[in-house]
Parts: sequence; structure tokens; C-alpha cells
Amino acid sequence: MNIDKDCVVALSYELKVDGQVADSATADKPLQFLYGHGQLLPLFEQNILGLSPGQSFSFSIPCKEGYGEHDPSAVMHLPKDIFIIDGVMQDDLLQVGKRLPMRANNDEMLFGTIVAIEEHEVQMDFNHPMAGKDLHFTGRVEAVRQASADELTGCGGCCCGGHHGHCDDHGHDHCGGHGCGEGCCH
Repeated sequence: MNIDKDCVVALSYELKVDGQVADSATADKPLQFLYGHGQLLPLFEQNILGLSPGQSFSFSIPCKEGYGEHDPSAVMHLPKDIFIIDGVMQDDLLQVGKRLPMRANNDEMLFGTIVAIEEHEVQMDFNHPMAGKDLHFTGRVEAVRQASADELTGCGGCCCGGHHGHCDDHGHDHCGGHGCGEGCCH
């Protein structure tokens, strides 16, 4: 069976960014997803369309077609007191490099990375961690099968099985276009 819409696909892959491995999935713990349902970047899906189990792939996605350019306006200075919960400063949350879920004024869930901690402010970057980066993928199709009716009607058909390559524990992904937050159903 070849990769097409409504197929469950399992891939082993390696993602390189700036010449360094940024993410990977092995044949024994592959990335699994429902093809054609917006779980991966559109250009990623275009590059694997029609492949069958055992076939290899190698392609690049320029940053403009991946997660976009780094947007300086998405780097914000927030008052440090928003990290006070029940009267206590949450120092365990305040670590440079830590990625945190935050709510915007419109109640939208956003993820930001702490880039600096000052006396009264915390500087956070709300760009996707891969913004401004060209993505280079190599890998192999491990399996392809038709999705079940439950997979097609259940929470968007997410089949990631907890694999880091799709939705990691920080609520973002390196292959797909959606952050996941509290799990794969979004």
C-alpha cells in the first residue's frame, strides 16, 4: 500500500537543523500519524506522498515553508509576578530555556520559551522552536495501512503513541504543524 489520504503511516527518520540532529524516530519506535489530516507540515506530507513500506526519503523544507521566519515581535517581556501562584513565586518554572504553556488574552494556549529572567520581568519567546530554521529530513517508510473508522472519527486520527517526533512533552512538535499541549488530541 502506498501513502495516501486516510492512511496510518509509520516512519523512522532523522531531522537535522544547522547540521545537528534535532529529532529522530527509530524503526522500533516510529513516528505514526494519519496522513492528510494536517498533523505534519504540508510540504513534509507532499514529499512522502505515494511512498510504500521500505522506501527511503530525503528532502529539505526551507524555514518559510516550515515554521516561518523568527518573528521578533513574538519575543515579549512579561511581568515576573504572573509566575506567583497562591502567593508563592514559582521559581521551579523560572529557568532560562524552559518551555511553558501560557494563555493569551483571548484564552488561546501558547507555548513560550524563557530566554531571560530579570529582576521584575521574564523575557519569553513565543516563536516555534524551529522558526527560522531549515529542516532536513532523511528516513524510511516502515508501514502504511488504511485507517480504521475509529481513527478517522476519533480525535483527529492522532496515532503518535507518545513519540517525541510528533508531540513532545513540551506541547510542540518537530514534524507537524500543531502543538499538542495536553496530548495528541487537539
